[in-house]
Amino acid sequence: MLRITELKLPIDHPEEDLRPAIVQRLGIASDDLLDFTLFKRSYDARKKSSELCFIYTIDLNVKGEAALLLKFADDRNVNPAPDVSYTVVGQAPEGLTERPIVVGFGPCGIFAGLLLAQMGFKPIILERGKEVRQRTKDTWGLWRKNVLNPESNVQFGEGGAGTFSDGKLYSQIKDPKFHGRKVLHEFVKAGAPEEILYVSKPHIGTFRLTGVVENMREQIIALGGEVRFEQRVTDVLIEDGQLNGVVVDGGEQILSKHVILALGHSARDTFRMLHGRGVYMEAKPFSVGFRIEHPQSLIDAARLGKYAGHPKLGAADYKLVHHAKNGRSVYSFCMCPGGTVVAATSEPGRVVTNGMSQYSRNERNANSGIVVGITPEVDYPGGPLAGIELQERLESHAYILGGSNYEAPAQLVGDFIAGKPSTAIGSVEPSYKPGVALGDLALALPDFAIEAIREALPAFEKQIKGYSLHDAVLTGIETRTSSPLRITRNESMQSLNVKGLFPAGEGAGYAGGILSAGVDGIRIAEALARDMLASQG
Repeated sequence: MLRITELKLPIDHPEEDLRPAIVQRLGIASDDLLDFTLFKRSYDARKKSSELCFIYTIDLNVKGEAALLLKFADDRNVNPAPDVSYTVVGQAPEGLTERPIVVGFGPCGIFAGLLLAQMGFKPIILERGKEVRQRTKDTWGLWRKNVLNPESNVQFGEGGAGTFSDGKLYSQIKDPKFHGRKVLHEFVKAGAPEEILYVSKPHIGTFRLTGVVENMREQIIALGGEVRFEQRVTDVLIEDGQLNGVVVDGGEQILSKHVILALGHSARDTFRMLHGRGVYMEAKPFSVGFRIEHPQSLIDAARLGKYAGHPKLGAADYKLVHHAKNGRSVYSFCMCPGGTVVAATSEPGRVVTNGMSQYSRNERNANSGIVVGITPEVDYPGGPLAGIELQERLESHAYILGGSNYEAPAQLVGDFIAGKPSTAIGSVEPSYKPGVALGDLALALPDFAIEAIREALPAFEKQIKGYSLHDAVLTGIETRTSSPLRITRNESMQSLNVKGLFPAGEGAGYAGGILSAGVDGIRIAEALARDMLASQG
């Protein structure tokens, strides 16, 4: 199989033009092209003066492949296609009585559980929250009625935090074994649109993710796995450095010498329990900031020019970074085109924001986190849990600034830059529910973060015209950009000091987003399977 890269066609080209373009590029007869599949389709909108084109990567089968490879030996855009198929590392032996445990059923836990089930290990999966349909109702309870369920919300429940997000399925992780393709193929198998296999920045959206997650759960169960909801792990059973099982609410002990910890970044009570049991962990950097909202039409015009609103391109996104004079980096995070800002707290008396989009991305506003990087050495010394404690202080203060009713503190961008409180909404209507309380966001974050963001917003204007629009809205606060700690693992992907404990995913500090968490779930399942197979002799 061959791969062609950098094949360019006009944005409005008919679908049937793709085959003749391949034939012309290779200089072959049409009959010599046996079949082809789209591996990737992207576009580059950085040069506003040029005509916008789709840029294709295409895998194909062709007659005379060896001769063609010789012909194009000096052409870096024609090469053998890499093998991106997935093969499991082994199969569970018959009669195996031990069942591995997976704690958490977000993207990492889902893929860890699915892979273990596909290998015949019949995992037991424990999720502290509810199944995704009931969880959705509970989450809407906070957004519409200001009522929080601490065990069923944006952070906890089937599908994890990624269920209430943009459903982004791209990442910058190194993936030499193409585990990311396995993730995408499993999503499509479970009902996601096939286009996620080839568009450059695939996404699913919240409503579609709900059905996909349910279907993946059913696959795990059909393969002999077990998924238990409302099963919060309250303790771990460790003896002489060996994990022997876990304890769940109510005191039930579930025994196994192989446990994957696929916690989300908000499982603070579990982190504290693990720390109390001596599981090695360390503080790591994360970021804090606000959500910013602009009219999506403004972003489309700035990013796509005359192609703004083109049906084949959809809502435009962006990625921004600024290195402030005070030494801090400010960057856009989890940009959600045509989406909404959502209440993402999981604890009473605290306010946290996040962004979410549906598959259509057709809401009126674009939103993104604008966040500042912070480090344990400088900003929260004091041990592995110091980052959690900082998050809690900031979130509790944001709750007070918002009126102590889960409304979020907010401010117009122009007022924030000028250093004066906002008193009235302008042309941009904030999307955050339950609602916002206007005021002065300089009270919500440390001074260094406010200083850096105030400097960054006008700087971003130079890249996206209108970015520092006076009436654009900042909503606070964004604190759960990533886990503030890492449960460190060794070369066998087990805890440094507890054998049989496999930390994974975003909560353990090894992923950031749906795709990378899914990939880490695959990798951790493979590591656990190897260890179980080795223990069988």
